[in-house]
Amino acid sequence: MEKCYACPRKCGIDRSTHKGACGTNDKVKIAKYMVHMWEEPCISSENGSGCIFFSGCSLGCVYCQNKEISKNGKGEEISILRLSEIMLELQDKQVNNINLVTPTHFSSQIRTAIDLIRDKIKVPIIYNTSGYENPEEILKMADYVDVFLTDVKYFSKESSLKYSNARDYYELAKASLSNMLKLKPKISLDKNGIIKSGVIVRHLVLPTLRHDSIKILEDLKNSFDISSFKLSLMSQYTPDFCPDEYKEIKRKITTFEYESVLSKAIELGFDGYFQDRKSADKCYTPEF
Repeated sequence: MEKCYACPRKCGIDRSTHKGACGTNDKVKIAKYMVHMWEEPCISSENGSGCIFFSGCSLGCVYCQNKEISKNGKGEEISILRLSEIMLELQDKQVNNINLVTPTHFSSQIRTAIDLIRDKIKVPIIYNTSGYENPEEILKMADYVDVFLTDVKYFSKESSLKYSNARDYYELAKASLSNMLKLKPKISLDKNGIIKSGVIVRHLVLPTLRHDSIKILEDLKNSFDISSFKLSLMSQYTPDFCPDEYKEIKRKITTFEYESVLSKAIELGFDGYFQDRKSADKCYTPEF
């Protein structure tokens, strides 16, 4: 943390004395922990997912539905010991897993927390990321993570620069996905269909960017064995959180936009999940 290169921003800031590009210092900061019932079926199912929402973010999408914590800094600083205790408290609620939401900038502290309870934690650990990762950092999570739940947001450099200030987004998201699949080369489900190990790739369809979405699907098909992971195709984009100056995405996606991408996913042979359009509602955003 004294010269932080945890995320692709590689700000090199001493996070023991200053905030990094992620907006946080070296103290673990969380906004909420809860039993979450609205993740993918193999994650939440009937018992729910034990989500821990970390404050701060290394990506910073202009339309982020969790902006209150990702950009505005809402949350509470806790010790690494307390983080490990929260994991066990969630496990005691009979959740299917521990779901680490936006963990990138606290990955070192998370590893330490898991080491403290390694003999007590019995449920899978999920690394729930924007996809904007240093590929080498993913390899450090090999002995700590059972499931990688990663976004792949953009193909276009122009779009990733405009909406997330990350021109190198797809290059790094793809390389990180490659390392995730090296660590977890196949999906493993229990008898109830709950994921125990593997990779899930999420893609949120954005207004006006259906062609970009299709390019992602085509490139993933050409680059990987798509039977080795599940695709979660999301329609939940909510314009309520987007600034007015981004007029082209200040609306919900249309049925045509989403179904065009869904049809391509089916045509290419992806297996996984798709969302009902009614999920595009801010009521599904947790209150922090």
